[in-house]
Amino acid sequence: MRQILRVRLGVVVTLAAMVLASTGRAEQVSLMVGGIEKQIYLPLILTQNLGYFADEGLDVQILSEPAGAEAADEMLAGAVQGVIGFYDHNIELQALGKYTQSVVQFSQAPGEVELVSTRHPEIRSVADLRGHRLGVTGLGSSTDFLTQYLLIANGLKMSDVTPLPVGAGNVLIAAMQKDKVQAAMTTEPTISRLLASGDARVLVDLRTVEGTRAALGGVYPAACLYMETSWINAHPDTVQKLANAFVRTLHFIATHSADEIANHVPADYYAGNRALYVEALAHGKAMFTPDGRMPKGGPETVLAVLARFMDGVSAGSVDLSRTYTNTFVDRAKAG
Repeated sequence: MRQILRVRLGVVVTLAAMVLASTGRAEQVSLMVGGIEKQIYLPLILTQNLGYFADEGLDVQILSEPAGAEAADEMLAGAVQGVIGFYDHNIELQALGKYTQSVVQFSQAPGEVELVSTRHPEIRSVADLRGHRLGVTGLGSSTDFLTQYLLIANGLKMSDVTPLPVGAGNVLIAAMQKDKVQAAMTTEPTISRLLASGDARVLVDLRTVEGTRAALGGVYPAACLYMETSWINAHPDTVQKLANAFVRTLHFIATHSADEIANHVPADYYAGNRALYVEALAHGKAMFTPDGRMPKGGPETVLAVLARFMDGVSAGSVDLSRTYTNTFVDRAKAG
């Protein structure tokens, strides 16, 4: 059974939203994220806690699913208006005849790492993963997509390994410590926790643009706000307000230190170690775009990655121009 977690709003943000609602000016919007505590999705909780949604007259309800694939399902079912997830799902969905768009592009690198258990020194490269169990957030998730690509690019097939959905955080950590998985694709702060404990080491690092170019062939737009195209067209004013708030947050990230940013994140996101959280954020915050725009060449890289293993996805079958728009973030910049 899926677990949907409602995120508690900060007191100031909640009061502001209540005031707006009492005057009839608040617009309610529901967004779902595939694991709100992950640093790759930091702009969402940061925008909420900084009060930028409230400043735009929005009352944003945040829901959290363990993996991005489930979040997309909830949006398509009409349970939420938008998803904070990976851009790659827009390409996947178009291949299935469903049109969605990234309206604010948070990052230009996945922020993921393929970790290997230190119990298995024999695994020195991706090719050495043959015959092992590999952890992913969920089957059909972006961690699953990245894992499939890395395997194929290194001469393996999915039948050579056993993928296991183990989520992130404590669940994934326990799976690796108990040798239920020998490697896993995951994000911060889980990465730093496993490295600090000595339970894992880095095999492939996708936290930086440089590492991403080396492994995936180019800049790779990942975390974003995406929505159904039909909803975007029907509610342009609301989408613009969301874009205004998120672009403001991305500027905040670009102009503040990791320590300053961490002051606006719930303490439980630190997983018991604030210093480790801040260190990871300092190392990885360059993955975020400064303005929410889709990085040039990024969609082409994602398409090339997915085309290696995903049925129905090819340069001839997907219209990339319909998978994202810079219209709203460009207006946010101008404003």
